[in-house]
Amino acid sequence: MRSQSIEPIQIGARTVGAGSPCLVIAEVAQAHDGSLGACHAYIDAAARAGADAIKFQTHIASEESSPSEPWRVRFSPQDETRFEYWKRMEFSAAAWEGLARHAAEQGLLFLSSAFSPAAIDLLEKLGVPAWKVASGESTTLPLLRGMARTGKPVLLSTGMSPWSDIDRAVSEIRRWRAPLAIFQATSAYPCPPEKLGLNLLGELAERYACPVGLSDHSATIFAGIAAVTLGAGLLEVHLTFSRECFGPDTSSSLTTAELRQLVDGIRFVEGALAHPVDKDAAAAELRELRVLFGKSIVAARDLEAGSVLAEEDLALRKPGTGIPAAELESLLARRLARAVRAHQQLSVNDLV
Repeated sequence: MRSQSIEPIQIGARTVGAGSPCLVIAEVAQAHDGSLGACHAYIDAAARAGADAIKFQTHIASEESSPSEPWRVRFSPQDETRFEYWKRMEFSAAAWEGLARHAAEQGLLFLSSAFSPAAIDLLEKLGVPAWKVASGESTTLPLLRGMARTGKPVLLSTGMSPWSDIDRAVSEIRRWRAPLAIFQATSAYPCPPEKLGLNLLGELAERYACPVGLSDHSATIFAGIAAVTLGAGLLEVHLTFSRECFGPDTSSSLTTAELRQLVDGIRFVEGALAHPVDKDAAAAELRELRVLFGKSIVAARDLEAGSVLAEEDLALRKPGTGIPAAELESLLARRLARAVRAHQQLSVNDLV
């Protein structure tokens, strides 16, 4: 991924791209099941696990849905319709303000996907540092326009989009000169490895010259670590307290313990990538170990002075303090200047 040609973007105090650490976003989505207390608990858990940002979804049922909206999967036994479910997921403006404040207190960026102009207005008043576009909204150009015209970064997910839709969305966002980052996403829950599309990270970066990330639904730590190794500047993963919890995304989520493992793995990989190794210099630093573990040429048996050395007269034994094993062939047919005993290291002074 040719990051040198990609301009970084700023999300709050965090730089994304240009070799900066990957921005790890913990996506709560609907895992709270309408409980404000659970939302606050997720903020604390995400902070303890090392996430950089916490992300919710701001649903206002009457502004984004209708009573006729069908269920994708009928998972909720207490909601008769999808519309009623979205209604139950709503929070007041004061509740959202409290969540944003709590996130800031925990050192997390506060993000939330907006699904309507009313949600944009609510979140704008809270001062969100960037806009996250859910995959299903990538073709809702008026919504993209409402986000982009604020001038804040737009983080575009592409899980349901062909290239033509992404081109159109990017064009609309850039028309308002808003900074842009694009997530490779696959709308499969959970997502199997063959559908992750890690190859698309490089293609997205090349095509749109912006920071790219992975919105991961694999419920593993492996995809995120691989994405960062390939150059992803952002990573979004769903979070759950347990995959035994109720909710539509639990099967594609990480537990808080797994999120901690993921973050540690990412930082480990970033540390490795930031320090390329010079093989010769590294070997020079390990000279003492090379001597300790290396082998020298020794006499395979007692040999008299004047013996002409043959292969069966020589053996290789540790340590590597004598004539190196690699020079064995150069000693063949050489004559001994003096007698040597079995297992004795040969030196240049032993040879004529």
